[in-house]
Amino acid sequence: MKLEQLQRDLNTSYNVKLESTDLRIANIVQHLSDEWNVTINRLTLSEMQVLSSTILEIETSVLHNEVETLLAQKEQIERKLDKKSHDLQEAKYTIFNAIEAQLSTSDNEALSKLHQVKMQTIDLYDFLGEIAESAIITALEKDTEINDTIEEVIKDITFEAIKQGSLNTLRIRKILSIILHAGIEIAEASPVKAEAILSPTLKGMHAGLMHAITRFKQRLAFIPIEAKHILIEDYETIIDDLNHTDALFAQVLTVQADESTEEIARSLQKINKDMHSDLDELLRISKETADVMKNRFSSLAVQAVKKADKALRSPKAVEAKRMGKQALEVAKTALDTALKSAKGAIENNKK
Repeated sequence: MKLEQLQRDLNTSYNVKLESTDLRIANIVQHLSDEWNVTINRLTLSEMQVLSSTILEIETSVLHNEVETLLAQKEQIERKLDKKSHDLQEAKYTIFNAIEAQLSTSDNEALSKLHQVKMQTIDLYDFLGEIAESAIITALEKDTEINDTIEEVIKDITFEAIKQGSLNTLRIRKILSIILHAGIEIAEASPVKAEAILSPTLKGMHAGLMHAITRFKQRLAFIPIEAKHILIEDYETIIDDLNHTDALFAQVLTVQADESTEEIARSLQKINKDMHSDLDELLRISKETADVMKNRFSSLAVQAVKKADKALRSPKAVEAKRMGKQALEVAKTALDTALKSAKGAIENNKK
């Protein structure tokens, strides 16, 4: 059977005027039997693909076009959203710069207050590395109490970046990696001061993460209903993440060390070893937070599981279950065929 001819015939013979999908498909299957003298059970894989794809294309053409239109609109909205988000950030910079221009340059206390508000307001994530790099370089240029200054500023940057979004492993790892990478680049450019840069950078990251988790723990009791739903849906993941924050911190350090020079890697490993007790404290706080979350939301999470169990009986879930079984049958058939072929080849070689 020539596939091109089969496809053309199916397209011209498919009766879209019949009132239901079942009737239309039954009609085209009967047409196959009458016109091509073949039953649907005897179709090859390629023929089955032609039959299915032709029916799918005809039956879903309207829906397909609607989806394509909506996707185009979605992409357009996303482009507009990106531009507006950028414009919003730029507007914030302009406003803060204008406010700063009204302050006396000698009034460090007022400037500090404004900069603190600015850091809490601006979205840090998009240029986190640049902020960390600038802060560390500025501290080095002043060259007074470098350790304390770098640690404090990195703590603030880490905390503000983490608190602006969700408390999940991927996001936290990314934030810590970006900040540490900025510190490493400066340390590599100033090898004499490498440890003086990296040690407070790591300690600041640790302190910022601790602060963010402690804040999360304190706010659990006051989280609004909307956020509670998010926590319940991601309940197990957040609990698991909180129970492994020490491993997360160590992993970020190890990955960055592996990508650095041998000298920087040695410094990082030495600092990590010295921070052992700090990581123990981080894990303790994290586990306490996990326990608070369990006590607050475990009953709600059980209700969510019950809802999920109900969802498993939905048409979508039933179809997924069917397809899982079908996929297993396909795999078994393929394996049986392969075994038979291999057995046949062995027997032929023996003859």
